[in-house]
Parts: sequence; C-alpha cells; structure tokens
Amino acid sequence: MNIENLKSAFEKVFGENENTKLFFSPGRVNLIGEHIDYNGGCVFPSAITYGTYAVVAPREDQKVRLYSGNFEDRGIIEFDLTDLSHADDEHWSVYVKGVMVQFKEVGFEIPTGFDAYVYGTIPNGSGLSSSASLELLVSQILKELHGYDISMIDMVKLSQKAENVYVGVNCGIMDQFAIGMGKKDYAIKLNTNDLSYEYAKANLGEHSILIMNTNKKRELADSKYNERRQECDAALELLKTVVDINFLCDLTVAEFDRVSNVINKDVLYRRAKHAVTENERVKLAIEVLASGDVHRFGKLLNESHKSLRDDYEVTGKELDTIVELAWAQEGVLGARMTGAGFGGCAIALVRNDAVEAVKEAIAKGYKEAIGYDAELYVATIGDGTKTLA
Repeated sequence: MNIENLKSAFEKVFGENENTKLFFSPGRVNLIGEHIDYNGGCVFPSAITYGTYAVVAPREDQKVRLYSGNFEDRGIIEFDLTDLSHADDEHWSVYVKGVMVQFKEVGFEIPTGFDAYVYGTIPNGSGLSSSASLELLVSQILKELHGYDISMIDMVKLSQKAENVYVGVNCGIMDQFAIGMGKKDYAIKLNTNDLSYEYAKANLGEHSILIMNTNKKRELADSKYNERRQECDAALELLKTVVDINFLCDLTVAEFDRVSNVINKDVLYRRAKHAVTENERVKLAIEVLASGDVHRFGKLLNESHKSLRDDYEVTGKELDTIVELAWAQEGVLGARMTGAGFGGCAIALVRNDAVEAVKEAIAKGYKEAIGYDAELYVATIGDGTKTLA
C-alpha cells in the first residue's frame, strides 16, 4: 500500500485532515543466535521492510481513535487518555495503551490524543514481531506529536516494558531493539545483557533472505521456553562448581569441552552445548558476512538449525520439514528456524535467480507433507522505526 492510498484510507475513516503525519515501524528477523539471549549470548537480528504503517492526525481533546486496515470488522476503537486501564475486549489496542502508560510513568505528559489509521504488512502469526513493531510505532508517534526529548534506545526500553508489564508477555528486548535501532543493509550484534551493540554489514551478495512461515501456531513455545531456561540454569549451576562464570555463553567451545563432564545428565549437557556453540556461531557469522563469505554463512545457518533440533529440541515436524525442503533446493546456501520454535518461521539464504523456483518447490513439498500451505516471501533488510512524512 503506497502513501497516497494510506492517506485516502485515513480520510475514509476519519475525514479529511491537513495535519496528518505518516509513520513506519518494521518487523524483524533474527539471522542467527537463537535461545541464547537468556544465557548471556549475543543475538544477530535485523529490521525488515515488512512492517506497520500509521497515518496520524493530532486531536485537541483527550480522545484516541484507532482503526486498523487489517481488522476492519472491529471498526474504530476509542478510548480516553484519562482512562488507560485494560478493557474487556481490547485486541491490538492493548499495545497502544501499554506504551502510553509507560511514557506517563516516566514523566511524559500526554495532553492530547490523536486519530490513527494503522496498516500492517507483517503476516499475522509469522513470528516477525508485529506487537513490538506496533509498540515502537506508538512510541515514535508520541515523540513526534508532543516533541519529547527521548532517545530511540529509551523508547525501545519503554516498549519492552509495555509488553512485559501491561500486556503481560515476558519477552526479552531483542525484538524492540532490532525494530527501533534497525539500519538498512545492516544486522545488529546485540548483547542483550548490557545492550552493547554494533552494526555489521549484511553482505548477502546475489542472495536474499527467504522467510518461510510454517503457519503452525506456536502452541508449545511458552511452556517449553520456561522448561529450557530451567534446564540451562541447572547446567550453569553444575558448571559453576568448577569454573567462575555468570552465564553459559561466558564459555568458549574449547572451555566448555574441558569442563562439561561435570554435567551429569545428557539432556542438560545438550542444552548447554547448544547455548555455547550457538554463541560461537553468531561471532563467526559476523566475521564471514563482513568478508562477504555467504557460503560459510549459509553453513552456519544449517549448523544452527541442527543444534536447535538435536540439542535444544525446539523445532518440531513443521519447522524441520520446511527447513529440510529448503536444504534440498539448488540455490539455497542454508536454512534454519528462527524465533522461539515449535512453529512460526524459518529463514533460508537463497540465490536471487533461484528464488521463484525454490518457493515453488518448498510450497509444493510442504503442502504434501503437512497438509496445509506455508507462506513464503523475500525479506529485505531495512531501517528502524521512523517518521516518513
């Protein structure tokens, strides 16, 4: 949807207004570095060009009126700035209120409301962080309309807190950070413990990132996520009896190999092994991409998926099927699951001239094996949340 179409859509819902502004907030994909943020490792996400748009007009009263082009049956959602409490049937507006509450709690006044027409191009349920995209979008809207002196990193923190405290989802900060701090053609090496970060050129050459949505709902993800965290903590406590570390990812692979015999349960050993080796893969991935070695990067994607499948056990039939189908295609350099696992998305690194043939083969094979369709689309690495016009 282009800018003029978005403005026309706004006017159909709210009427003509000369004072509109246009905003965009991307989705994100994590290229490599899965299930290690809580183990002291680094992640390597990027913003993508799919995302959430908003046409916004300031109001002079304290009403906020929202309309989503993705959920038109819900009509206009309206609330007042004097009451930002949870409503019974809130749906997506909960993220808007949550961000506003966090801004107010740190001392930013929100004297007036706004009308907003919101439209997202992130496929629903894809695991590309549509909720974090919306949170940063609202943060940028508030900053722009009211002239707040606030950095993007502080907006990232408030957006994460909105999801943790108001929405009630105990997510880490990677999604909001990648979305707010994204940079075209770059991925971000992010230490989620201290938020130290550096941009790394994503030299993909004549290749693209193909996102493969299994359309499998991530039903087990939350319960298994907590279970994996507990297993990692248990492995860490055993390792602490012989080595002075705070996190599993404080160890190199060589150091882990020297002391891992203290882990007396196979399942705990495998969980710890994934964390340590995945962290090393992130470091290697940044090096090989900087040098333009996309073939080595592809192999690291494959190694990551096998570790998540065999050592961390968070893939499942759908993700394994779609990744193995990708591996079998000429022109695919590598593929892996991305996100929490047990459904959601995988990514593949595909030669540009092979993309259509690869998509066709994977779509056909997945439907035959699983019984329903996957969604396949090419992602371009783009900028973070911003005001467009």
